[in-house]
Amino acid sequence: MATASDGGGRPRSRPAVLGDVAALAGVSAMTVSRVLNTPDRVRAETRARVLAAVRELDYWPNSAARQLVTGRSGVLGVVSIDTTLYGPASTLYCIEQTARLSGYTVSIASLSALNRRSIEEGVHRLRSQSVDGVIIVAPHESAADGLRHLPPDLPVVAVDAGEDIPVPVAMVDQRAGAVRATRHLLSLGHETVWHLGGPADWIDASGRIEGWKSVLEAEGRPVPEPLRGDWSPRSGHQLGRRLAADPSVTAVFVGNDQMALGVLRAMREAGRRVPEDVSVVGFDDVPESAYFWPPLTTVRQDFREVGRHAFHLLLDRMAGEEGETRRLVEPDLVVRESTGSPKRA
Repeated sequence: MATASDGGGRPRSRPAVLGDVAALAGVSAMTVSRVLNTPDRVRAETRARVLAAVRELDYWPNSAARQLVTGRSGVLGVVSIDTTLYGPASTLYCIEQTARLSGYTVSIASLSALNRRSIEEGVHRLRSQSVDGVIIVAPHESAADGLRHLPPDLPVVAVDAGEDIPVPVAMVDQRAGAVRATRHLLSLGHETVWHLGGPADWIDASGRIEGWKSVLEAEGRPVPEPLRGDWSPRSGHQLGRRLAADPSVTAVFVGNDQMALGVLRAMREAGRRVPEDVSVVGFDDVPESAYFWPPLTTVRQDFREVGRHAFHLLLDRMAGEEGETRRLVEPDLVVRESTGSPKRA
């Protein structure tokens, strides 16, 4: 609420209006309007000052008036699978935060599955809300067909989509992350690296397997048959018991941190010490990974950067610009205490 005078100097509360935001931010009302409607055309410093004033005054723009003036609703749609998995959930959160910081509201269509029919239904639901554009978080191979049959007049960007998709894509370079993890283990002196991957229909899982395999083949190392889990600690534990029973296994690259947690338990139960007997690397860098025992070496994904790239790609599409079609975010290897040199006989 903004504070105004009732004429006698006594303050009273009323809903904030555009002029209140302009006065507090020290800019013109036109500048405030630009920040709320076309934020990419305003300097970052000015935009930050205006948005800070918007938050302080709890200002809510009149969306109907804005749509009449600009032809835009100021609402972006996001289609995503309904999941609590760290990667997709973090991606969704960062997209939403990036959009809100730029003055957009976000409407989310959560799907139980990602296929052509469900994506079409999700997009239709969002279009009925007059969204300006849509970001589709599409980590499953089954989403590809849906991404190829979108309304041609709707600006769309995808996150975590595969190759040969007719819309711009923003995603972490999964292959590069796997390469870093595998090279790290080989650099410690391990003869080869086993891999426990994610489900076959996940694009991220495929990229990580490709990166792992490419390093072993390039180095002329044995390429063990990869195992596949379902991203859960339970599947990591079950498959980890198989790995723990094989004395030749000295290094394991696991497709995500949750499965790595299960592998760590399986190794401990089998009496195999980490990292003295077996080195383990995960993927994601979930907040808990630094507190596993031992603290987990893992690959960190920058979901905030993915969200930023997806948002700006969508702004380009909304402006009618045909620019980049794919933006890859480089992951980082975070070395902790779960990796070390193998024991020598």
